[in-house]
Amino acid sequence: MGALLTVSRAETVCVLELRDVVKHYAGAAETVRAVDGVLLRVAPGEFVALYGPSGSGKTTLLLLAAGLSVPDAGAVYFGGRDLASMSATERDAFRRDDVGFVFQTFHLVPGASALSNAALKLLAAGLTLREAKREALPWLERVGLGSRAQHTPERLSMGEQQRVAIARALVSEPRLLLTDEPTGNLDSKRSSEILCLLRDVCHERKIPGLIVTHDPQAQAFVDRVHTLRDGKLAEGLDAELAGVWAG
Repeated sequence: MGALLTVSRAETVCVLELRDVVKHYAGAAETVRAVDGVLLRVAPGEFVALYGPSGSGKTTLLLLAAGLSVPDAGAVYFGGRDLASMSATERDAFRRDDVGFVFQTFHLVPGASALSNAALKLLAAGLTLREAKREALPWLERVGLGSRAQHTPERLSMGEQQRVAIARALVSEPRLLLTDEPTGNLDSKRSSEILCLLRDVCHERKIPGLIVTHDPQAQAFVDRVHTLRDGKLAEGLDAELAGVWAG
């Protein structure tokens, strides 16, 4: 998909660390430990995959890493700072300026063009609409949507909407990349291209990246694989998931 754009934002190398993180949810019959004592470190430039069955706690872990949720026990650190120690204003700034998050449900603005949607984080950071669109267009082109820049979400396929969400996450040159099923609506060829792009962003910009996925081909693009099952994290792909794909 071509060489990465030149980094213009000053780089600060940071590590993502989850230290004995626990997150509870009250269920109908019992308390559910969605994340149960997770210990995980993602180094700068490392692209890590998190596999697991539905309901295993993968998205919860991603929300904790982004500061969108606070652990009930343990701590999440980025750049050596405990996210829970930040004020609400500081966490908002962290998510806006430092985190590139690809949500599974896209969260695109209806009626706004693909280009405007991709530029949203830059507008929030203070750029003018014209400046933000100028910065966002090359990223739409990188995900194969340059010719669809003026189309609204209503005129885009699910896969195209997903790629707009990916461009939006990358346009602000984040220091942490978190992606929730970024290839879930893409065909095999486009999935490979997007996985390659996400990997290259992490490697070349020296930022930690964490991808939650069910896509078996993601294994070929990441530096390390973990499995999350019943809230507990294990290194590698567990035998059950490996068996499903082998069969």
